[in-house]
Amino acid sequence: MIANLFFISNNLPDMLTFAHMKRMVIFASGSGTNMERIASVFASDSEIEITLVVCNKPGAGVIARAEKAGIPVRMIDRASFYETDKLTQELLSLKTDLIVLAGFLWLVPHHLLSAFPDRIINIHPALLPKYGGKGMYGEKVHEAVVSAGEKESGITIHFVNEHYDSGDIIFQKAFKLHPDETPATLAQRIHTLEYEHFPKVIEQLLKS
Repeated sequence: MIANLFFISNNLPDMLTFAHMKRMVIFASGSGTNMERIASVFASDSEIEITLVVCNKPGAGVIARAEKAGIPVRMIDRASFYETDKLTQELLSLKTDLIVLAGFLWLVPHHLLSAFPDRIINIHPALLPKYGGKGMYGEKVHEAVVSAGEKESGITIHFVNEHYDSGDIIFQKAFKLHPDETPATLAQRIHTLEYEHFPKVIEQLLKS
Protein backbone atom coordinates (compact mmCIF):
# COMPACT_ATOMS: atom_id res chain seq x y z
CA MET A 1 0.00 0.00 0.00
CA ILE A 2 1.31 3.47 -0.84
CA ALA A 3 1.99 5.48 2.28
CA ASN A 4 0.12 8.71 2.79
CA LEU A 5 0.91 9.69 6.34
CA PHE A 6 0.11 13.03 7.91
CA PHE A 7 1.01 13.03 11.58
CA ILE A 8 1.16 16.16 13.70
CA SER A 9 2.31 15.81 17.28
CA ASN A 10 -0.31 16.50 19.93
CA ASN A 11 2.14 18.91 21.50
CA LEU A 12 2.34 21.17 18.45
CA PRO A 13 -0.40 23.59 19.53
CA ASP A 14 1.67 24.29 22.66
CA MET A 15 4.97 24.45 20.77
CA LEU A 16 3.74 26.71 17.98
CA THR A 17 1.24 29.06 19.59
CA PHE A 18 2.13 32.67 18.93
CA ALA A 19 0.25 35.94 19.18
CA HIS A 20 2.22 37.77 16.47
CA MET A 21 2.54 37.27 12.74
CA LYS A 22 4.26 33.94 12.21
CA ARG A 23 7.88 34.32 11.10
CA MET A 24 9.71 31.73 9.05
CA VAL A 25 13.40 31.48 8.15
CA ILE A 26 14.50 29.26 5.27
CA PHE A 27 17.91 27.57 5.13
CA ALA A 28 19.08 26.51 1.65
CA SER A 29 22.29 25.48 -0.09
CA GLY A 30 21.22 24.97 -3.70
CA SER A 31 19.15 26.34 -6.54
CA GLY A 32 16.32 27.48 -4.27
CA THR A 33 13.32 26.20 -6.20
CA ASN A 34 11.62 25.00 -3.01
CA MET A 35 12.33 28.34 -1.36
CA GLU A 36 10.89 30.13 -4.38
CA ARG A 37 7.75 28.00 -4.28
CA ILE A 38 7.27 28.60 -0.55
CA ALA A 39 7.81 32.34 -1.02
CA SER A 40 5.24 32.52 -3.81
CA VAL A 41 2.62 30.63 -1.77
CA PHE A 42 2.97 32.92 1.27
CA ALA A 43 3.58 36.19 -0.59
CA SER A 44 -0.01 37.31 -0.03
CA ASP A 45 -0.54 35.62 3.34
CA SER A 46 -1.30 38.15 6.05
CA GLU A 47 -0.37 35.75 8.86
CA ILE A 48 2.96 34.29 7.72
CA GLU A 49 6.13 35.99 6.51
CA ILE A 50 9.58 34.81 5.45
CA THR A 51 11.98 37.09 7.28
CA LEU A 52 15.29 35.65 6.10
CA VAL A 53 17.01 33.13 3.85
CA VAL A 54 20.17 31.61 5.30
CA CYS A 55 22.67 30.25 2.77
CA ASN A 56 26.04 28.54 3.24
CA LYS A 57 27.13 28.38 -0.41
CA PRO A 58 28.37 31.49 -2.21
CA GLY A 59 26.90 31.69 -5.68
CA ALA A 60 24.02 29.31 -4.95
CA GLY A 61 20.93 29.90 -7.06
CA VAL A 62 18.80 30.45 -3.98
CA ILE A 63 20.52 33.81 -3.41
CA ALA A 64 19.21 35.36 -6.62
CA ARG A 65 15.78 33.80 -6.12
CA ALA A 66 15.53 35.24 -2.60
CA GLU A 67 16.63 38.68 -3.75
CA LYS A 68 14.05 38.58 -6.56
CA ALA A 69 11.38 37.77 -3.96
CA GLY A 70 12.56 40.65 -1.76
CA ILE A 71 13.80 38.40 1.04
CA PRO A 72 17.06 39.28 2.83
CA VAL A 73 19.87 36.72 2.56
CA ARG A 74 22.27 35.91 5.38
CA MET A 75 25.46 34.12 4.29
CA ILE A 76 27.13 31.86 6.85
CA ASP A 77 30.47 30.07 7.08
CA ARG A 78 31.17 26.73 8.70
CA ALA A 79 33.32 28.09 11.55
CA SER A 80 30.80 30.62 12.82
CA PHE A 81 27.88 28.23 12.30
CA TYR A 82 29.36 25.49 14.46
CA GLU A 83 31.69 27.33 16.82
CA THR A 84 29.51 30.28 17.81
CA ASP A 85 25.82 30.88 18.48
CA LYS A 86 25.78 34.20 16.61
CA LEU A 87 23.22 33.00 14.05
CA THR A 88 21.08 31.42 16.76
CA GLN A 89 20.92 34.71 18.64
CA GLU A 90 20.07 36.56 15.44
CA LEU A 91 17.18 34.20 14.70
CA LEU A 92 15.93 34.56 18.27
CA SER A 93 16.03 38.34 17.95
CA LEU A 94 13.92 38.04 14.79
CA LYS A 95 11.31 36.15 16.86
CA THR A 96 11.56 33.21 14.47
CA ASP A 97 8.71 30.73 14.82
CA LEU A 98 9.83 28.08 12.36
CA ILE A 99 13.09 27.21 10.60
CA VAL A 100 12.62 25.42 7.29
CA LEU A 101 15.48 23.48 5.70
CA ALA A 102 14.91 23.43 1.95
CA GLY A 103 17.94 21.77 0.45
CA PHE A 104 20.34 22.70 3.26
CA LEU A 105 23.21 20.20 3.48
CA TRP A 106 24.89 20.93 6.82
CA LEU A 107 24.02 19.17 10.05
CA VAL A 108 22.27 21.57 12.43
CA PRO A 109 24.37 22.31 15.56
CA HIS A 110 23.15 21.65 19.08
CA HIS A 111 22.86 25.31 20.09
CA LEU A 112 20.40 25.97 17.26
CA LEU A 113 18.39 22.82 18.02
CA SER A 114 18.21 23.78 21.69
CA ALA A 115 17.00 27.29 20.92
CA PHE A 116 14.27 26.05 18.58
CA PRO A 117 13.05 22.68 19.90
CA ASP A 118 10.60 21.01 17.49
CA ARG A 119 10.63 24.16 15.39
CA ILE A 120 13.12 23.11 12.70
CA ILE A 121 11.84 20.98 9.83
CA ASN A 122 13.39 19.43 6.74
CA ILE A 123 12.17 17.88 3.50
CA HIS A 124 13.85 14.75 2.10
CA PRO A 125 13.33 13.39 -1.44
CA ALA A 126 12.70 9.76 -0.40
CA LEU A 127 10.62 7.70 1.99
CA LEU A 128 12.64 7.77 5.19
CA PRO A 129 14.12 5.87 6.91
CA LYS A 130 15.27 4.51 3.54
CA TYR A 131 17.83 6.49 1.54
CA GLY A 132 18.63 9.02 4.24
CA GLY A 133 21.77 9.98 6.11
CA LYS A 134 24.95 11.87 5.37
CA GLY A 135 25.66 12.28 1.68
CA MET A 136 22.16 11.27 0.61
CA TYR A 137 20.69 14.29 -1.12
CA GLY A 138 19.38 15.34 -4.51
CA GLU A 139 20.30 13.21 -7.49
CA LYS A 140 22.24 10.78 -5.30
CA VAL A 141 18.99 9.73 -3.62
CA HIS A 142 17.16 9.17 -6.90
CA GLU A 143 20.05 7.20 -8.37
CA ALA A 144 20.10 4.94 -5.30
CA VAL A 145 16.33 4.38 -5.41
CA VAL A 146 16.31 3.46 -9.10
CA SER A 147 19.44 1.29 -8.83
CA ALA A 148 17.91 -0.67 -5.95
CA GLY A 149 14.84 -1.50 -8.02
CA GLU A 150 12.45 0.10 -5.55
CA LYS A 151 8.77 -0.06 -6.42
CA GLU A 152 7.90 3.29 -4.85
CA SER A 153 9.43 6.55 -3.69
CA GLY A 154 8.18 9.88 -2.43
CA ILE A 155 8.89 12.68 0.01
CA THR A 156 9.30 12.91 3.77
CA ILE A 157 8.91 16.05 5.88
CA HIS A 158 10.34 15.64 9.36
CA PHE A 159 11.55 17.46 12.44
CA VAL A 160 15.29 18.00 12.60
CA ASN A 161 17.49 16.55 15.33
CA GLU A 162 21.23 16.03 15.82
CA HIS A 163 21.42 13.30 13.17
CA TYR A 164 20.83 13.45 9.43
CA ASP A 165 17.27 12.58 8.36
CA SER A 166 16.32 10.86 11.61
CA GLY A 167 13.89 13.25 13.30
CA ASP A 168 10.22 12.43 13.88
CA ILE A 169 8.23 12.21 10.66
CA ILE A 170 5.50 14.81 10.14
CA PHE A 171 4.33 13.89 6.63
CA GLN A 172 5.02 11.36 3.88
CA LYS A 173 3.61 11.03 0.39
CA ALA A 174 4.49 8.11 -1.87
CA PHE A 175 3.93 7.04 -5.46
CA LYS A 176 4.73 3.98 -7.54
CA LEU A 177 7.76 4.08 -9.81
CA HIS A 178 7.26 3.56 -13.52
CA PRO A 179 8.91 0.48 -15.10
CA ASP A 180 11.17 2.78 -17.16
CA GLU A 181 11.84 5.27 -14.31
CA THR A 182 15.17 7.09 -14.43
CA PRO A 183 16.81 9.31 -11.79
CA ALA A 184 15.88 12.34 -13.92
CA THR A 185 12.18 11.46 -14.25
CA LEU A 186 12.04 10.50 -10.59
CA ALA A 187 13.56 13.84 -9.60
CA GLN A 188 10.88 15.72 -11.53
CA ARG A 189 8.07 13.73 -9.91
CA ILE A 190 9.60 14.32 -6.47
CA HIS A 191 9.84 18.08 -7.12
CA THR A 192 6.15 18.15 -8.01
CA LEU A 193 5.28 16.58 -4.66
CA GLU A 194 7.61 18.94 -2.80
CA TYR A 195 6.08 22.04 -4.38
CA GLU A 196 2.57 20.82 -3.59
CA HIS A 197 2.95 19.57 -0.04
CA PHE A 198 5.80 21.46 1.65
CA PRO A 199 3.93 24.80 1.84
CA LYS A 200 0.81 23.02 3.13
CA VAL A 201 2.71 21.37 5.98
CA ILE A 202 4.44 24.63 6.85
CA GLU A 203 1.10 26.43 6.98
CA GLN A 204 -0.44 23.75 9.18
CA LEU A 205 2.48 23.89 11.60
CA LEU A 206 2.41 27.67 11.86
CA LYS A 207 -1.36 28.09 12.05
CA SER A 208 -2.29 25.08 14.18
